Amino acid sequence: MDIFEKLRNNSGPIGTPAKMLNSHHYFSFPMLEGELGPRMRFMGREVLNWSLNNYLGLANHPEIRQADTEATAKWGLAYPMGARMMSGNSTLHETFEKELAEFVGKKDAFLLNYGYQGVMSAIECICDHRDVIVYDAESHACLIDGIRLHKAKLGEYYKFNHNDMASLEKNLIRATKLANEKGGGVLVITEGVFGMSGKVGDLKAIVELKKKYDFRLLVDDAHGFGTMGETGAGVGELLGVQKEVDLYFSTFAKSMAAIGGFIASDDPEIIMFLKYNMRSQTYAKALPMPYVEGCRKRLEMIKTMPELRTKLWENVKAMQDGLRGRGFNIGETESPVTPVFLHSEGGVPEVTRMVRDLRENMGVFCSIVVYPVVPKGQIMLRIIPTAAHTLEDVEYTLNAFTTLADKLKNRVYQIEDVQEVVE
Repeated sequence: MDIFEKLRNNSGPIGTPAKMLNSHHYFSFPMLEGELGPRMRFMGREVLNWSLNNYLGLANHPEIRQADTEATAKWGLAYPMGARMMSGNSTLHETFEKELAEFVGKKDAFLLNYGYQGVMSAIECICDHRDVIVYDAESHACLIDGIRLHKAKLGEYYKFNHNDMASLEKNLIRATKLANEKGGGVLVITEGVFGMSGKVGDLKAIVELKKKYDFRLLVDDAHGFGTMGETGAGVGELLGVQKEVDLYFSTFAKSMAAIGGFIASDDPEIIMFLKYNMRSQTYAKALPMPYVEGCRKRLEMIKTMPELRTKLWENVKAMQDGLRGRGFNIGETESPVTPVFLHSEGGVPEVTRMVRDLRENMGVFCSIVVYPVVPKGQIMLRIIPTAAHTLEDVEYTLNAFTTLADKLKNRVYQIEDVQEVVE
């Protein structure tokens, strides 16, 4: 079969239903327009936006806009040219690495040009064919893709049930045995905050298992950095186990509202090893200087403006308490990530009409998650409160969700002809 013909006949697990529903630019690849913030425009209408991981409201903060503008005017977007190993290193890159390491309580850090490809490459770099990986079943796609790059044979890495320490220990026993046979080590991979459910990774219990088993721990704290802990240094700080996290990773795409990421450790030799062996950094252009300067400003604001985090949590508490008070199921979230689980008997047609009502008539935009990410018959609305939202925004959304839930209960959205909804 011709490769292109094969792709035209099967658009993939996400692309196929999108193609069937003609939902491109609406349910998938939607275009939010206007100034970044709680209120933006979607399909020509103003919507209250709960779909940006802009936790601290820095994306459009005046001080950030000024810092980004001045850095771009000073350096342009090209500087530095080349990968850092060859010609793209700078004093500012290394200064920023020291600042990041200090903030998260580590001795050294490596600045990454992208978070997703960075942590993928780090996993591939750290583990050779002798090593065994044990990872949480709900790990983010970037971690899964990094594990897929692992040089071991299929079946020589183990998945433990989400946040289940008995399952982790069972797999640690298997991994330790195999690693000893191969002459390798064990790497455990988990997250600080799981981005779909909002659950906090049980880092304290994982660290406790270090007393019985010999392994290193890598934590992806993309949603915890800047939001969790007394200073915003993440879930390790919150739970008092940051020193026991061997490799701490975060992206700048959440609280920092930027591009890039970093990986930090208490072992400077390991960071130096990563600098010389991570293919995604060795063979890719360094993070442009405007991003370095702009992200340094963002880190400074995270450190010196705790009121941003206070406002975030005020909004989070109001939203989550309000949802629970109105009888909504928001799972076990312990973070700003706020999932709202609803029951649907009408399948895709019902969900389609419900989403249109929410966005077009109620003016509320949030991410919608359906099967196979959640079980059949369930809908998850994913809300991300930020410091830029107001309590009035929260109250309005609570009322909209109550109306939505009543309509679902009364089967208002159930129809027979999906084409009617699409049109």
